[in-house]
Amino acid sequence: MHNFARLKKRLLAGREDEVEASWNRLLESLREEISIVTSLGSNVIPEIDFQDIDNPSHNFTKEHKKRGVAVIRNVLPEQEALSLKEELRRYIRDNPLTKAFPPENPQVYELYWSPSQMKARGHPNLMKAYRFLLQHWHSKDPLANISVAHPTIYADRLRMRTPGDSRFALGPHVDGGSVERWEEEGYGLGNVYDSVFQGRWEEYDPWEISCRLPVKSDRYNGIGACSMFRALQGWLSLSTAGPFEGTLLVNPLLGLATSYYLLRPFFAPRQEMRDSLDDFLEPRNWKLQAEPDSWLQGATPGHGQELRTFLHPHLRLDSSMVHVPTVRPGDYVSWHCDTIHAVDQVHMGRSDSSVLYIPTCPLTELNAEYMLRQRRAFLDGTPGPDFPGGVGETKHVGKPNGEDVAEWTGVDGMRGFGLEAFDSSEPNLTIGQRQVMDRANKVLEFYS
Repeated sequence: MHNFARLKKRLLAGREDEVEASWNRLLESLREEISIVTSLGSNVIPEIDFQDIDNPSHNFTKEHKKRGVAVIRNVLPEQEALSLKEELRRYIRDNPLTKAFPPENPQVYELYWSPSQMKARGHPNLMKAYRFLLQHWHSKDPLANISVAHPTIYADRLRMRTPGDSRFALGPHVDGGSVERWEEEGYGLGNVYDSVFQGRWEEYDPWEISCRLPVKSDRYNGIGACSMFRALQGWLSLSTAGPFEGTLLVNPLLGLATSYYLLRPFFAPRQEMRDSLDDFLEPRNWKLQAEPDSWLQGATPGHGQELRTFLHPHLRLDSSMVHVPTVRPGDYVSWHCDTIHAVDQVHMGRSDSSVLYIPTCPLTELNAEYMLRQRRAFLDGTPGPDFPGGVGETKHVGKPNGEDVAEWTGVDGMRGFGLEAFDSSEPNLTIGQRQVMDRANKVLEFYS
């Protein structure tokens, strides 16, 4: 039995007054920001064209850090993205034993190594987009063993959602564990959220990356958990899809929403809701629990963090979850690893909503360890290490090999896949970058 009551008491010990005062400030800020999000809708999400990422506007950078979500337009030319989709369909037709969910009407395919996926993940434009997005992170530790200038690649699946589908629906959630966010042996190893638990949520910096390195985000072997550190999740669009057309919804309140779902378990309403929601949500109606209970709202060991209106009422999820803007083939959508996100309950569009799941990952020693296992899976044709096993694509017609990847992606893509050594003699590297590159090369067995 997990005694989360004792954990909650330890986290706030001696700081109860500061935390209660910070909660009241948080609720006021949420009310103001949710009003802005509601009025702007999808327009609140910052966008940038791929051709502009070398010189982003100050407003884009500011809004991206605040919202935690971005759309990069035209990362691939539209026709190239459509060609990848057609090539993907041929690969599926040529390999009729490909596993998919649900079997009677496939929406998600258990494919990891198709030519289309490998071409897209390591494409020079995608590699450049990863580096651009990773540059929004910073490290307070100049010696941290991490490089945001050397993206690594995580092989995930793909979605080809058809009109009318209601099976592939995901409610508001956050990946990367759940109870671990409160546990000393989870995110506490990096003191990631200490300022929130100390009554100083305004000082919480979602973009500080060195604190994420020691984190154990999957202490309970969760189903669907990710073993790599995905600084940002994301997908590459292979179709035109707008709101309610089987697409993504996000909560663009990164720092505020994270602080709220972390502090919510410490507070309870003085009076349950009766006639007025506004009265129920008023700060004066909420109090810090004198004796904490064991409830971490929406968090269960071995699962991601779930968000629900009845558990997290101040987030007003019906209003604050907004669709990403209409995307076209070749657009890339990215969201911070702490961002609350969901998928349309029903695909109400008239054409497919197809994406390749491609997150943005920095170079770390942990990520290199996963890349070693992932490389073996690629060469064997079996599913990635985080995914259900089996024969996978071992007998698939047209599965690419390392030589194909080298031809398609170039040296950066090969390094991202763990198929070529990193060059730790590059000029202008920090000590931390050089160290992590050397360690990664050793982990990846390029030298002993």
